[in-house]
Amino acid sequence: MKKTILITGTSNGFGKDAALTLAAAGHRVFATMRDIAGRHAQVAQELRAQGIEVVELDVKQDASVEAAFQSVLAKTGGTLDVLINNAGLMIQGISETITTEQTREMFDVNVFGLQRTTRAVLPAMRQARAGLIVNIGSILGRVTIPFVGLYGATKHAVEAMTESYRYELSQLGVDVVLVQPSAYPTNLYSTHLHPADSAREPAYGDVANVPKAFVAFLGSVFSGTDAPNPHDVAQALLKLVETPAGQRPDRVVVGNPFGASDVNTVVKPIQAQLIDGIGMSGLASLKA
Repeated sequence: MKKTILITGTSNGFGKDAALTLAAAGHRVFATMRDIAGRHAQVAQELRAQGIEVVELDVKQDASVEAAFQSVLAKTGGTLDVLINNAGLMIQGISETITTEQTREMFDVNVFGLQRTTRAVLPAMRQARAGLIVNIGSILGRVTIPFVGLYGATKHAVEAMTESYRYELSQLGVDVVLVQPSAYPTNLYSTHLHPADSAREPAYGDVANVPKAFVAFLGSVFSGTDAPNPHDVAQALLKLVETPAGQRPDRVVVGNPFGASDVNTVVKPIQAQLIDGIGMSGLASLKA
């Protein structure tokens, strides 16, 4: 069945690929991004050429989010079947050299942005008693790698938000799923921002070279013959969209899990036991 889908952060990477993939499968896709008349004009034109509707949306701005959703809902008769929260920002390096402002910006995009868009779509989904929200998290929301800990903190937050929303919306017919991608050659890694307070770096001695070596290592992996294919994520999203309500998994790891799948397996029964113990087990299954 054809779905109406809104995706955030479609100027490149997973978001752009997902928009193209879902549209090619016959779904009506609204691709959102910032600055569609400026630096992203070419991408917007590319997507429109494939029958995708492009909408200006900055997940960091309440007014922009509200305006975008009002525009989309006006075009769809007040309904939206799927929201894919994909927009993301990464800053990696020695955590002390990442300023408070940079940390705030990561949380504003990766966490608060997700909350803004979810709040914007939920009235329509609740009224329809149906819908799917997919949050793009990361394996770094389950396991931690040094020098990307602050980014990982945002993805740990997305884990908690996704889990809570899944319970809270289950009896209203709205499904909530977390996708946990591994490292893939996308702009998230190739154009990540650098810490702003590099003056603190020399105090770490040889340790300061480790994050640079890690970036170089990823570059070699991504350029090799066995490089992971970022299209895996778009394919996983397509499968989720086309899976009937009530049959979707809570979480989907895409790519090399680096232990994240094991953490998911261990935590799942503990989480279920907690929910049962506080008398909320009735929220654990979707009422489709």
